[in-house]
Amino acid sequence: MIKNYSAEDFTLVLSGGGALGISHLGVLHDLEINGLTPKEIVGTSMGGIIGACIAIGMREKEILEQIQSFVSISNWIKFSFSGNAIVDNDKIAKIFSEIFGERKMSETLIPLKLIATNLRSGEKKVFTALDDVYIKDAILSTMAIPGVFEEHTIDGDIYGDGFLCENLGINEASYKYVIAVDALGNNSFEKEMPDNFFKTANVFNMFEKSMRLLIYNQTQTHIRNSDKSIYLIEPNTKKYKTFDFHKITEIRALGLGF
Repeated sequence: MIKNYSAEDFTLVLSGGGALGISHLGVLHDLEINGLTPKEIVGTSMGGIIGACIAIGMREKEILEQIQSFVSISNWIKFSFSGNAIVDNDKIAKIFSEIFGERKMSETLIPLKLIATNLRSGEKKVFTALDDVYIKDAILSTMAIPGVFEEHTIDGDIYGDGFLCENLGINEASYKYVIAVDALGNNSFEKEMPDNFFKTANVFNMFEKSMRLLIYNQTQTHIRNSDKSIYLIEPNTKKYKTFDFHKITEIRALGLGF
């Protein structure tokens, strides 16, 4: 259990997973009450958003309050009728500006790494303190799910969600010891096939399960090839959808008690 975790210096790695990433807050709560503070944070997508909040000194309670304040989709989503995505980033960009202001990646209390994907080359991009980039821009890059959120442009390069390269960024950890929270891990998908009365529901569930399996297998390959000492936490998120942002209390609870 986390309370027995004895590594003095460790990297905290937080995965992507949409609303499922709210389970990271439960783990963060347990880290705080046990006096465990990471020396470095690596985040992808939703894990990047929460990781960035931790990196600037926000406590779990503050992060939870921020998420609760825009739980209504109308507060942070603006639908787009042009471009390559269904969501315009204007509203959510304003929220990130309010939280992070003009802070850059080099201006965090805890070193931060955010994983994105260069949509021109397909290569992984890791935003660090070495990049002269605003935190809010790196976040808009790491969370830009292709086709859903607008891709984000920085200095002429176009970025999309980091899950396309590494959803659980253990390869970017600088420390030997790693606490990794995978909201799309082995406990994120049903082992049985969908069996709903309506075929459309089965098709949708099969698609989501397939995406979770794809990401899970990507992560397992990274873990098998890692030389880090990894304390892996896989919250049981299988009953929830990646867009269940209105179920904050239930999903947060999934990260407690590891």
